[in-house]
This record gives sequence, C-alpha cells and structure tokens, in this order.
Amino acid sequence: MTTTEVAPARAGESTGQPKPRRHANPWKRRAPLLPALLFTIAVTQIPFLVTVFYSFQSWNLVRPGSQHFVGFQNYVDVFADSTFRGAMLNTVVLTVVCVFVSMALGLGLALLLDRKFTGRGVVRTLIITPFLILPAAGALLWKTTMFDPVYGLLNFVLGTDIDWLSEFPLGSVMAQVVWQWTPFMTLLILAGLQAQSKEVLEAAQVDGAGRWRTFASITLPQLSRYLQLAALLGAIYIVNSFDAIYLMTQGGPGTASTNLPFYIYQRAFEGFDVGQSSAMGVIVVILTLIVATFTLRLMFRTFDVSGGVK
Repeated sequence: MTTTEVAPARAGESTGQPKPRRHANPWKRRAPLLPALLFTIAVTQIPFLVTVFYSFQSWNLVRPGSQHFVGFQNYVDVFADSTFRGAMLNTVVLTVVCVFVSMALGLGLALLLDRKFTGRGVVRTLIITPFLILPAAGALLWKTTMFDPVYGLLNFVLGTDIDWLSEFPLGSVMAQVVWQWTPFMTLLILAGLQAQSKEVLEAAQVDGAGRWRTFASITLPQLSRYLQLAALLGAIYIVNSFDAIYLMTQGGPGTASTNLPFYIYQRAFEGFDVGQSSAMGVIVVILTLIVATFTLRLMFRTFDVSGGVK
C-alpha cells in the first residue's frame, strides 16, 4: 500500500466532536452565596465572639468601671451556682419529657392519619394548627384558657380549683410545649410511614402477619431513623424554650420552673451581670452544638445525596 498514513487527529479538530468545556472558576460559582455567608457571619459569629470575650470579664452594669479580666473565674462561679445547676436539671427534664411524650403522641397520631377515612385532609390541617401558632401566643392561650384557677377549662372539666401554674409549674409548661411540638413529630413520622414499601406490607399480610407483628417487625424498624431525627431536632429547639416559661410561670414559684435560657435572661437583664450571663450563654451554645452535631450526622446518614431515604 503506497498511500501515506495520516496521523490521528487531535480530539475536537477533525472528528467533529465538541471541545470539552473547562470548569468555571470555583469562586465565580460561589460568588452569589457570599452575601448570605457574610450576613450569617455578621449576625451570628461576631455576636458569639463578643459573648465569649465578655465571658472572661467581670462586669456588672450597675457598677460603672467594674469591668476587668478574670479568666475562667466566671465559668467556675457558674458551675458553683446552685441555681444554675437547678436550671440545668430543669432544662434536661423539660427537654427529655417533652421530646418523648410529643414523639409518642406523634407516632400514635401518624398511625391514625396514615389510614384513609372521610375528612382526613381536614383532620391533618387541624392537627398541624398548634405548630403554626407563635410560641408566645400559645403560652398565653394555655395560661389564660386552660390553667386559669377560676375560668380555666381544665378545672371546669375536672371539677377542681387547682392553681396549676403555682402547684405544678414545670408540668404545666411541659403540657404547653408538648401541645406545641406534637404536630411536628406527627408530620415527620407520617412522612416515614408514607415512605414504606407497599409491596413489603402486602407481602407480610399475605404471609399471615397480624397488625402488631407487621408494626413491630417492619414499620417500626423503618421508622427508627425518623424517630431518632425527630428526637434530636426536637431536643435542639425545646432545650432553648423561653416563651412558655417567661409568659406562664416567670420561672417560679421561686426557681421551680427556671431553665437555662430564662436564667440567663434573669442574670443579664434583671441582674445586669454581663460576665456570668455571657459564660452561661457560651455553655448553652456548646451543649446545643453537641446535640446539633449528632443531628447533622444522623441526617447525613439517613438521607442520601439524591434526597431519598437510605
């Protein structure tokens, strides 16, 4: 063969294939997010850094010129404060009880709403309504309508004359918080119920499994991650409850219903102790970050990149 062999053409020159596009500059893709990032840093991180700075200072606003550096003494005094320890205990009890009670009620309501019946859409809307009410409005509603010792509905139904907010302050706050957060738990668990494979449920029914057996062996394992996610997300928000305590009990009687956010408010805006209130705020933020870290890990483990449930 006498013809001259032609060297292979470079990619994209003679083959008609388009040249591969180079990736755009990463900073150009991220530029639209920079204003939101800068705003977030300005309204969250800078105030937190200022709070950390004040937590190392001894400063009471009613004593001008008293500001001076004390190191970790504020943190030592905070943990030595019996009122702070009591507020921390109330916070833990309030969070644990409210999360698990609202989650149990949410599981029961989700199981009922997962069935078809007349007016299911209306019932779902009514159940969601408490979660849409502002926490302050919900707290005032329960204080004046449910727990009032003279005109309250609870005393009217039970035929008693108990001053619930004075005799059972923490329990009264728990009731309002559970009422507020049960719809959130219901929606999250209902989403997990509707994500179940219908084929698996039908196969279990064909094999002769009863409702309890199907729930214990199939439905509950399917919901385990949703229940964990509901518990952790609920804990993050409930641990910072302030509206219900401030508007219903003012932390009383005494400190019976005082939690950490309300005690920080008292030390900062009633006691004017900037140093120790800042130290308490830093402690609460650290505890919340620990819970948030477990929440994010659970979310990434539960949901894959495409948005589906693993």
